[in-house]
Amino acid sequence: MSLTRTQAISAVMGDHRDFAVIAGVGSAVFDLVALTGDAATMFPLDGAMGAAVSTGLGLALARPDLDVLVVTGDGEVLMNVGALATVAVQDPPNLSIVVVDNGQYGLTGGQRTHTAYATDIAGMASAAGIVDVTTCSSEADLAAGAALVRNHAHASLVVLKVDATPSAAIAVERNGTLLRDRFQAAVGATSRK
Repeated sequence: MSLTRTQAISAVMGDHRDFAVIAGVGSAVFDLVALTGDAATMFPLDGAMGAAVSTGLGLALARPDLDVLVVTGDGEVLMNVGALATVAVQDPPNLSIVVVDNGQYGLTGGQRTHTAYATDIAGMASAAGIVDVTTCSSEADLAAGAALVRNHAHASLVVLKVDATPSAAIAVERNGTLLRDRFQAAVGATSRK
């Protein structure tokens, strides 16, 4: 039985309040808004395809006192795969990346991404130099994925191989100024370690 998006993200993330969360474009935003109750400590990058990993890296470097969790999709990571090399070089131990890999571009009609063929995001991340990488393709793998996102020795990346069931489209705040101000107020002056 394959993993569902909500089951896999929830199991690996655990309590979202442990992280400053960057949600990648599209389905990841829907997933995280639903799972966190649209928490102020979750910044949705709806409309900024390819920016989630870089944004999370910038936040992790600027705020080493925060545990930063990026949750994004395979399509977005493939759009800016070079960011994985920069994560590897910088290697902030407070950055974890969760890639929800359903092998398709869910918001634009379900076209297949390269991961539906032979492309392996975990393999690419390892080859780029990210030390802590794993793939979760069954329920039995989720505990290892959850442990890895809470590892503080190196930056980490967890690929969740999920079924193709789309995320439920829900109302999402799209006012960038409001989202920025809300996120900065929630994580701005507070050390979470």
